[in-house]
Amino acid sequence: MARKAGIMSEALKYEIARELGVDQVVSSQGWGAVSSRDCGNMVKKAIEIAERNIALQNNQL
Repeated sequence: MARKAGIMSEALKYEIARELGVDQVVSSQGWGAVSSRDCGNMVKKAIEIAERNIALQNNQL
């Protein structure tokens, strides 16, 4: 079964990983070595960013 393409860009994933301090793990061991907790925190951060961007777009209309 083929995996669906990710919604987040690689650049955004690395930016969030850097903000949360897990970029060294990703660099040395890959995304598979990131803990479930850190992955969850990355998702939370991505949602916050998306919601902020939506709010900004709605205010500009």
